[in-house]
Amino acid sequence: MNASERAKGLDLATKIASVVTLFKVQFPDAKADLKPWKNDPDTRELVDPDSIDIGFHFPGWSRRYQSNSILVQIRFYKDPAEAEEKFIGVETCGFSHIGQAWKFSTIESWQCVGQCQPAQDAQKQLKLFCRQVFELFN
Repeated sequence: MNASERAKGLDLATKIASVVTLFKVQFPDAKADLKPWKNDPDTRELVDPDSIDIGFHFPGWSRRYQSNSILVQIRFYKDPAEAEEKFIGVETCGFSHIGQAWKFSTIESWQCVGQCQPAQDAQKQLKLFCRQVFELFN
């Protein structure tokens, strides 16, 4: 779900702002987009209501990151028996003009997979960012 829609209370809004800051420390050229999803019925069917989604766009195609944009999805699980959501991890995807180029998930193996992958130092930056998001939400 778009981060702008999830930022209901002060605590969550502050954490979303912190995620943007953490990402920009690692990727200073990126511009944050708190509404990466369009508001149409087809897109709404694909959106996970239990995630916080933030897009980050580079000024152009980045050879180092093998993408124009990176989608960050902070994933939660809501147990019907419990009132609160539980943070379960971070998924990121790099997109170029041809679509999704790569994916990195902390929910699975903490490995980058895909046709084109970011440079090794960029992958290290991405992992560091994800560890910091873990610290923020745990």
